[in-house]
Amino acid sequence: MTTVAPTISDLPTALIGVLGGSGLYAMEGLSDVEELQIDTPFGAPSDLLVKGRIDGAELVFLARHGRHHSYLPSEVPYRANLWALRSLGVRWILSCSAVGSLQEPIRPLDLLVPDQFIDRTQLRPSSFFGEGAVAHVGFSDPFCPNLSALLAEAVAEELPAGRQLHRGGTYLCMEGPAFSTKAESELYRSWGCSVIGMTNHTEARLAREAEMAYTTLAMVTDYDCWHPDHDAVTVDLVISNLRANASTAQRVVANAARRIHQQRPASYAHRALAHALMTAKEQVPAATRQRLDLFTRPYWGPFN
Repeated sequence: MTTVAPTISDLPTALIGVLGGSGLYAMEGLSDVEELQIDTPFGAPSDLLVKGRIDGAELVFLARHGRHHSYLPSEVPYRANLWALRSLGVRWILSCSAVGSLQEPIRPLDLLVPDQFIDRTQLRPSSFFGEGAVAHVGFSDPFCPNLSALLAEAVAEELPAGRQLHRGGTYLCMEGPAFSTKAESELYRSWGCSVIGMTNHTEARLAREAEMAYTTLAMVTDYDCWHPDHDAVTVDLVISNLRANASTAQRVVANAARRIHQQRPASYAHRALAHALMTAKEQVPAATRQRLDLFTRPYWGPFN
């Protein structure tokens, strides 16, 4: 294990970040593997970051809940996770997430690449800014369309028989850790939401502030609790379907990583702060400038 205290100038480069959700706690098939312990201004990440290569594509894997699933969705150190990935040079993020379906055609074991969010979380920090520095990033389209298109192409090539790929749809992000009530589930269905999960909106907002393109591979485990034939969500059911999806997710991520490595898709996320910084740099406290320097250096110049 290598302990890393990042500076801006001498960081290793790993362009593709992979965030593993429930059931995906490691990335198979990596060569040149190195485990990194990253110190961040926002505390420790969920786990060691695992850096390696797949067919020449350099990536970093991080289990968002920890490799032993130790963090509740509200406890995940999202800011530390995203800061650590960006500090290693990551500019594209593939996020894998277990979700419940809110619509009949989206069946358990199907895969979905969403294009919108509704946020219902309340208890987690969702911005790197504050404490004397204000930024308002654009977030009307929370997923990078170019990156999502590459991911969908990878899914289509790796999808097992009998399962479907759904392109587009709204991911409802709830606080958790309890699953929905039936009334909540029906409310979200009436809003036209496609799937429900507990993590990805927070990641996506932070990724945008950190100027990283972001997309989600949503792996359906259940019908939430609205479906008359599946009216109870249990951990046993979720884990069973997670295991069934795990090998598919591994293949999809490897395929998508190769595509990203080859194409390096353009993304408006890569310049998200260009017109978002509201506070004059001279008015920002030194401690805040230092904490944000990883993101703001192209616009405010280097701190010190």
